[in-house]
Amino acid sequence: MEQLARCPVCGGERIIAYRPGTLAGFDLSPEEIKITDRGYGRLWDLGLCRDCRHVFANPCPSPALMNALYAAVEDPLYDEEAEGRSRNFKKILAALERLLPGRGRLFDVGAATGILLDLARARGWEPDGIEPSAWAVRFAKDKYGLTIRTGNFETAGLPAGAYRAVTMIDVIEHTPRPAEALRRAFEILAPGGLLCVVTPDIGSAAAAFIGRKWWHFRPGHLSYFTRRSLTRLLEGAGFAIIRRRRYAWTFSAHYLVSRIERLRFLAGEGRFASFLRRIPIKLALGDSFEIYARKRSTG
Repeated sequence: MEQLARCPVCGGERIIAYRPGTLAGFDLSPEEIKITDRGYGRLWDLGLCRDCRHVFANPCPSPALMNALYAAVEDPLYDEEAEGRSRNFKKILAALERLLPGRGRLFDVGAATGILLDLARARGWEPDGIEPSAWAVRFAKDKYGLTIRTGNFETAGLPAGAYRAVTMIDVIEHTPRPAEALRRAFEILAPGGLLCVVTPDIGSAAAAFIGRKWWHFRPGHLSYFTRRSLTRLLEGAGFAIIRRRRYAWTFSAHYLVSRIERLRFLAGEGRFASFLRRIPIKLALGDSFEIYARKRSTG
């Protein structure tokens, strides 16, 4: 664990306590940071930067610790919701295609089991991506025939200027060094290329209303962005924001019921569970950013 004296977004030194947490690095396991974990309300001690309003884990677990944990994650439940996740990802791909006519190479950071990359390939993109979980990389190969890189995005050997689009869907909140991740995305994008970022908005009305039990307060989340801090992060990395909107999720009723402890008994096996799996539910809570940003010229 590292006590941060500077903000990981803007480098500011005016750091104050924001919210006490319940976690310590030594008691974290891969099971607790998988995509489908249910650890709502379990969070690190959080600090607030008074300059850019970024909220972050402080003390912060090291990149080495988080990389080791994510490498060991196994999450079969994630791909069981492939249909709902596909609805979400198709909208992102359609937005990229409107803003960036034509196709080309697309790189997905935190590619999980390859759902987005499989959809992108079917739409004419050349898919590429990276995922720390060795299990997820094997799953993507077995189910979708995708070859996804295994490892850490910030340190991977990737070709500079090679991609027309980079997607980071619910990724940067997981990294202790978000500025490094955005600089890396800038490096691998071709001139004029597009970055899509989806990440929770801690300044949203939903976050304020739900409070400590907000569903984005989870063990795997180390960074929480406001509009101000996310703008600062993107512009500081060399991007120009060209579109903002609120992200909405689509899940099956079965998946959502399984997340609620008092209703979890309904998500067992049988006819009713099968019925719930066939009901798509759109969650438009307004508590996540969906931002498209273009790589600015360095000339």
